[in-house]
Amino acid sequence: MSMVHVLVTGATGFVGKSLVTSLLSQNYSVVASVRNRLCVVPQDTEKIVVGDLSSVTDWSATLKGVSVVIHCAGHAHVMNKSKANSRAVFRKVNTEGTLSLARQAADDGVKRFIFISSVGVNGNYSTRPFLETDKVDPKETYAISKTEAEIGLLVLAEETAMEVVIIRPPLVYGGNAPGNFGYLIKWMNKSIPLPLGAIHNQRSFVALDNLIGFIIHCIDHPKAANEVFLISDGEDVSTTELLQKVAKAFGKSALLIPVPVWLMTLAAKLIGKTNMTNRLFGSLQVDSSKARELLGWKPVVTMDEQLKKIADVT
Repeated sequence: MSMVHVLVTGATGFVGKSLVTSLLSQNYSVVASVRNRLCVVPQDTEKIVVGDLSSVTDWSATLKGVSVVIHCAGHAHVMNKSKANSRAVFRKVNTEGTLSLARQAADDGVKRFIFISSVGVNGNYSTRPFLETDKVDPKETYAISKTEAEIGLLVLAEETAMEVVIIRPPLVYGGNAPGNFGYLIKWMNKSIPLPLGAIHNQRSFVALDNLIGFIIHCIDHPKAANEVFLISDGEDVSTTELLQKVAKAFGKSALLIPVPVWLMTLAAKLIGKTNMTNRLFGSLQVDSSKARELLGWKPVVTMDEQLKKIADVT
């Protein structure tokens, strides 16, 4: 069996960095596309500097000999930078940039294109676990740009011989996680009391190790071709339960004050932080049974195991 030549975009990002390391450990040949020459990638990785995804027009050198593309790169929400959060910027990178790469990949004979999308394509609040068959309902600019990319990719899969796999993860957590989870770790380590002790929502998460395992599972599984997958750890928890688990992993006591959700929601509304309340108090669940049943995939770690792993290296 010949070695599979894989291109990973966003190879120095939170997901991409761990993905490259795992691919190398499983004897894949890896090409890493990076923004600039100062980006560091693991030994035995072929590094190609492509610049910002929004400005790349020619992927021919990067795609040479590649049979699978795993597209992790993208533009995410940037705090307090309105220009960076404009719809035009998201579309330029996440939609147009993705489809430009995919079209060139198809033209160059790439067999499979794996796209890391977002559960936000389904929506940002659920009354029951989301399914892949649900109508898309993106609410935020980032999710809208991912939705548009998905639509274009599926059309491309119909028009060319290249297979497409779309993965919609919920919040991904692991060591050095960016965004909300990273802030959560910092707050818990400071042992500051938080008014989050009486939240009874249900949210799905996916451990970084589980996401990486699933991505690699999709590289050559025949039944993954032209499919969309929602994945998670399969252990939905409330915000309060998550905080308790994080505290336990770090050997600390969770200092959580049971303030009523309605009171915190009112306070957040008064200070213009309504979006924050949905992330903390709302439910967002996914049904990952398709990934398990169609592909025979199983999570490689539990939530407690991944949290302990984070604590051990923090």
